[in-house]
Amino acid sequence: MLELRDLTVTYRIAAGEVPAVRGVSLALARGEALGIAGESGSGKSTLAMALLRLLPRDARVSGEILLDGEDVLTMPWGRLRAVRWASASIVFQGAHHALNPVHRIGDQIAEPLLVHGLASPAESRRKVAELLEQVGLPAWRGRSYSHELSGGQRQRVMIAMALACEPHLIVADEPTTALDVMIQAQVLELIRSLIARRGLSLIMISHDLSVLAATCERLAVMYAGRVVETGPSGAVFGDARHPYSRALADAFPLVGDPASRRAPRGLGGDPPDPMDLPSGCSFHPRCPAALPECSTAAVELWPTTDPRHTAACVLVHPETTPRLPHGGAAEDPGSGGAPPQQEPAPHAPGTPASTTVRPEVAP
Repeated sequence: MLELRDLTVTYRIAAGEVPAVRGVSLALARGEALGIAGESGSGKSTLAMALLRLLPRDARVSGEILLDGEDVLTMPWGRLRAVRWASASIVFQGAHHALNPVHRIGDQIAEPLLVHGLASPAESRRKVAELLEQVGLPAWRGRSYSHELSGGQRQRVMIAMALACEPHLIVADEPTTALDVMIQAQVLELIRSLIARRGLSLIMISHDLSVLAATCERLAVMYAGRVVETGPSGAVFGDARHPYSRALADAFPLVGDPASRRAPRGLGGDPPDPMDLPSGCSFHPRCPAALPECSTAAVELWPTTDPRHTAACVLVHPETTPRLPHGGAAEDPGSGGAPPQQEPAPHAPGTPASTTVRPEVAP
């Protein structure tokens, strides 16, 4: 029901252009849940805002966003207004800032129903009461203001608003940010039950791979504006093939695991400046398994032994796929698991040193 084709988003600022999303291509089937993970600044929220053309005026967007076969980027304004909330809705990051503090919660939930002509004022009040009960809040909470609710209650209100017009697709941008672990578990369980009961499609964005793995069937990991790994949740979380995905998974120690407590793993350094991206693979300056060619070859997504599981790394090869052990280092070449190394491609003077390795050309 949703397909992104070579989606690119660039922000224009006084110092120049900032590439926030770079050539992302993804697909989402009806009734499927897709999780998008990555550090802050990886382009996740920009991608979410682009899906319904909610980006600021200084953003330049190219590519295609096909929602039920119709390109969101070329929709007339009237058609776009009809699609928002009714066909696809969004749960914004930070419910406290997304809700209007001077309007009652019930009025804000009813607004999309009234704007789209789906209910009369009397019918909208009944619908609001039903929606609040569906997300685990009493109907009388509709008379409250946002500051009178807890963080978890505000997040439930945002979910009720997203469900009001019965859309087919919900985009949840960090829906559990700043919630304690008990409330986070309740919100995630609510999302899972609503997807199962209503047959919704979901795009869920988070920096926490464990949250996404528990909620979504497939994961896509973003770094520096690009997708570096995608596949079934169990494969990406439990058997990551890109060193960055492995670092994200290892950053969350297991409760009761002495090894992770005594030797916590993480990833040193910071994501690159979008205006000064490294040549080749953008992750190579931080990568514990980087090879010489990583600084010159910008690798596209390669299929692993599972065709549904792909990774943009020279360590992944169509014929020989070495596994990344916990900690992110590649296997010793003597173990027989290392792929053949690629010599940097020569380049003519005046042309960029970085090349692109595509799946149809062996590295």
